Amino acid sequence: MAKQLNFSLAGIKGKNFIPGIAWFLFVLMLVCIPGEDLPATPYLDMISFDKFVHAVLFGGIVFFFCMAFKKAEIGRQEKLVFFIKITLATCVWGITTELIQRFFIPGRQFDMFDWAADSLGAVVAFFVCIPLFAKNYKHRFVAEK
Repeated sequence: MAKQLNFSLAGIKGKNFIPGIAWFLFVLMLVCIPGEDLPATPYLDMISFDKFVHAVLFGGIVFFFCMAFKKAEIGRQEKLVFFIKITLATCVWGITTELIQRFFIPGRQFDMFDWAADSLGAVVAFFVCIPLFAKNYKHRFVAEK
């Protein structure tokens, strides 16, 4: 029988996901900007600054969603499973945004290197989140009077 996790029992409140949702929507807004509305920055293009921005944006998605689990009343292994799922979903979201740009956003195109940067940022954030948010839950006992 599969064990199901009830978020309210794990001590995760819906409001803990607000930063992740807000960052996700911010990234969505940025990837939907038409190409002609983007500023021309030839000096930044020479150093591939765009790839750094992709890594930070998609790493932020992983970071903020994993942060919601910091005080969750679940063990380290369960948190790591959620972190892996969040990271994989973010990598899939990265290629999805490239496809959205290719087919629906004027002046934008599919760039496999953008997706690679998205995925690299997600994986780096995953490893940053492990020591920050994947600690074992410590029960707080309240002394009865």
